[in-house]
Amino acid sequence: MKKFLLFLCVTMGMSCFSHAQQGYQNPVIPGFHPDPSVCRVGEDYYLVNSSFCYFPGVPLFHSKDLIHWEQIGNCLSRPSQVKLTNAGTWGGIYAPTIRHHEGVFYMITTNVSDKGNFLVHATDPRGEWSDPVWIKQGGIDPSLYFEDGKCYLVSNPDVGIYLCEINPMTGEQLTASRRIWNGTGGRHPEGPHIYKKDGWYYLLISEGGTEYGHKVTIARSRDIDGPYESNPANPILTHINKNAQNSPIQGTGHADFVEAADGSWWVVCLAFRPQTGSHHLLGRETFLAPVRWDKDAWPVVNGDGTMAIQMDVPTLPQYPVSPKPVRTTFANGKLGPEWIYLRNPKTENYSCSPQGMLRLKMTPVSLNSMDSPTFVGRRQQHIDFTASTSVELQKTRPQDEAGLTVFMENHSHYDLSVRQDADKKQSVILRYRLGELTHVEKEISIPEGKVQLRVKGNNDTYSFEYATDGTNFRELGKMNARYISTETAGGFTGIILGMYAVSGSASSKGYAEFGYFEYQGE
Repeated sequence: MKKFLLFLCVTMGMSCFSHAQQGYQNPVIPGFHPDPSVCRVGEDYYLVNSSFCYFPGVPLFHSKDLIHWEQIGNCLSRPSQVKLTNAGTWGGIYAPTIRHHEGVFYMITTNVSDKGNFLVHATDPRGEWSDPVWIKQGGIDPSLYFEDGKCYLVSNPDVGIYLCEINPMTGEQLTASRRIWNGTGGRHPEGPHIYKKDGWYYLLISEGGTEYGHKVTIARSRDIDGPYESNPANPILTHINKNAQNSPIQGTGHADFVEAADGSWWVVCLAFRPQTGSHHLLGRETFLAPVRWDKDAWPVVNGDGTMAIQMDVPTLPQYPVSPKPVRTTFANGKLGPEWIYLRNPKTENYSCSPQGMLRLKMTPVSLNSMDSPTFVGRRQQHIDFTASTSVELQKTRPQDEAGLTVFMENHSHYDLSVRQDADKKQSVILRYRLGELTHVEKEISIPEGKVQLRVKGNNDTYSFEYATDGTNFRELGKMNARYISTETAGGFTGIILGMYAVSGSASSKGYAEFGYFEYQGE
């Protein structure tokens, strides 16, 4: 018995050791989750991302190991915090920074469609965050650094990195803005963060634009005001060079360091995964890599300044989180924090029926509009995936429709919908909007009643299917993925898979009832 107990203890010990040392897979937060910023509070880690034209704004994640992340909310959850009127996929909420100081969480960001830089704060990140505190210093990508009772702000007005001192509770600027670094000469020096280590102030930025030429550079100074000395080995992270030209990860940049509870250092950054040639559709995603930071030395990211999908490196003890259910139902009348709307939603157009159906009211505002259509969706997070829903039209008029959309932006989306025709008939239609072109690719008459809609994505295409019995799906057509890629459509976002409803008449009383939404990545 003693031998058995000894064997059991040794086995468990080895298991725990292995558990703490295993690698992980990038991206750690897949899909449209760009511009990550991270902070640590004890043994807990919090991370935020940009959200651009989508509401609620700035998704907020929690982790115990920097690898497994759970979305616990959104920092900007009220219209009073974020105005997104006419914001497109180039507008709205840009790169945020999250920091924690003396029991208070601060999230600072830019609304380029409103008044610029602002911050919100909270003592409980899972609760409500404050209304905006607006900041005088301009530019984008603002960040905060706290030391000796002072709060410093860095951002990039006038094509350079500027520093000033602020009151984070009022937004008052306490010192003049002063330029502290121009970067290494790459275009768009942005995403600045300040850290202190071994008596040095380190200034981390991104350069080259958030495309294939993206890179992370760093400088340091003994004085926070500078002058800052550039790292001779810059850039410290990039996939623009020959050693990463064939990597499935590209566009690495916009990074933030964090020191873990065990003293190890890590970096989160954005990058994208090209598909169908050199196009990408999932948007810029959140990646993770270890950092070696010897005393008085410059930081080295993952040995050679690159990262991989499969990271075979020592990690913190890992704490996996429960995966989201494949099927989302609407019985409790509340959507999870991963569900988003285009711009500020008109809440009266969304409700749940007594039968637990998501009810979307039809209005004349279409997906092509810069207004807020009746639309709610979630991010595509896998290149290979299947998404489906069930929809039934109610009290509709001819030309009213509702369905499933693969949405990049208002000029770039594929729609699979059920449309009300004359004489109480309905059709299932597949349509595309590509730039100035709108075209119905396929249209088939179907019986009245519930219709199941499904889209399957792979490296090169989206396949659209429908069923009227919930089982026997028929393919309506395929669409080329590259036509709605970031390289074709533009913008800073990624594909959103959404449910929508639109009316052909302002006087329509129609609505659509969605029974569920399923998403399965492969």
